[in-house]
Amino acid sequence: MIELATTWNLRSVMASRGLFQTSKLGPLLAERGVDLSREQVYRLATNKPQRVRLDVLAALCDALECSLTDLVTVERRERPAVRIAAGEEGTRASVGDLRPVRASIRRPGSN
Repeated sequence: MIELATTWNLRSVMASRGLFQTSKLGPLLAERGVDLSREQVYRLATNKPQRVRLDVLAALCDALECSLTDLVTVERRERPAVRIAAGEEGTRASVGDLRPVRASIRRPGSN
């Protein structure tokens, strides 16, 4: 199985360009038509985002004079396949095999 690991390098790219405060990044993005709040710029610089709009990526690359590969590093890893012990192929239950058991109500003392 293949696993892709990503690293968000915005903070280090900013530092290499002499930008050490996230408050300096906001106006650079605004010049390029991307209006983000101060909090959004801070989160973008300090946390790894789950998704980023293309216009924001383009503005970051232009403002910092870098490429997309400078901002995002993608590492491909091979994960070992999970092995099933011999003779266990048919014993694993999948979610589709699980069925509820009908309940029965009994009075106390009766079996």
